[in-house]
Amino acid sequence: MRICPLIQIRTIRRCPCAGSLKRASVLRRLAQGPDAPGPVSKTDPRSPQPQQQQQQQQQQQQQSEPQSGVSPETLTTRIAKLVAEVVASPLFYLVAGVLAIKLVASTGEDGATIFVFAALPITALTALSKSSVGKQVQQQLEAKLPELQAGAERQRLAHQQARERSKWYGTGRPRLPGPLGSAEHLMGQTAGDAGFDPLGLAREPAAFSRYREAELLHARWAMLGVVGCVVPELLALRGVDLGEPVWWKVGASKLSSDLTLNWGGIEGFRIAGKQGIGLIAACQAVLMGGPEYARYVGIRSLEPVGVFLPGEQNYPGGGPFDPLNYAADADGFVDQAVKEIKNGRLAMLAMLGFFAQAAVTRQGPMQNVLDFIADPAGNNIFTNVTRLLQS
Repeated sequence: MRICPLIQIRTIRRCPCAGSLKRASVLRRLAQGPDAPGPVSKTDPRSPQPQQQQQQQQQQQQQSEPQSGVSPETLTTRIAKLVAEVVASPLFYLVAGVLAIKLVASTGEDGATIFVFAALPITALTALSKSSVGKQVQQQLEAKLPELQAGAERQRLAHQQARERSKWYGTGRPRLPGPLGSAEHLMGQTAGDAGFDPLGLAREPAAFSRYREAELLHARWAMLGVVGCVVPELLALRGVDLGEPVWWKVGASKLSSDLTLNWGGIEGFRIAGKQGIGLIAACQAVLMGGPEYARYVGIRSLEPVGVFLPGEQNYPGGGPFDPLNYAADADGFVDQAVKEIKNGRLAMLAMLGFFAQAAVTRQGPMQNVLDFIADPAGNNIFTNVTRLLQS
């Protein structure tokens, strides 16, 4: 179908000008030579097809314009996202705990006030996820998810390549001697795999994943527990008044009296006041209930408040869990994972020793160390067990 230049009507090759216009175009191209630019043929494979052109235009439009339904990032949404990242960080609970303890002490240690402070972080995250600002933050994160997930995949591949280079992974890794490190189903794909599984508990991949998560969880808690058991007793030996420094006596002291436990001997800077052990347990349940639920749901549980975690369940990463971005160094990251599980296993054994020492000697771990140094022959595991059997 053509438009006749003479009579300006649409025609289907029946216009007397159509044939003459075509012949003139051919003659003009012959006169200009073979290199002259001409009309692009519809069958030219080098020419972009209409469908491809349309797709390219759509991609350019999506890159240059915000997606429909996604609100542009504002100062309010930036602040909300920052607050969510801060509240989700484990470091937040350390700093906020110090401030809350001081504030609660100045308010007369009212039980309701303490409980409100304990529940405030999780309540704030929940309120943010349900608010209009939270919806905007979530939409903005969803718009960036493809790019964020691509970066997380590149990081995962870098970590995998680092494991292949590390001496602590693979079939050539160090193992426990003899039958202790001869489990054939353990291939050295995870940190700290020394081939130890004499009972074959982790033969199934699903079982191995559960045991691995439980081991990491207990290892991290044990490292914190060892610090909590040792440091107060060390401070008390240095003359600092803490109220009750021996870890296993704290609960009994709170149940039998209105003892106030000061930290560092600073008046009012308390880890437990006059409320009793019931309120302390309730606050701990509220404080830990939210993080434990988030851990159970998975690392995507923070996306409703705009927080993307690039790692996996055992190593979430991102701003809240890796604020210094150690995961960017792939070789350093895989080595740190090995050091973490080794120290965690040592801490679990240490806590087991603390339990046994408390049952046998009725003293704290640091006092046991001092007694052993003073008289190694008279205060050791064998003499303590003998005393226990005789009693």
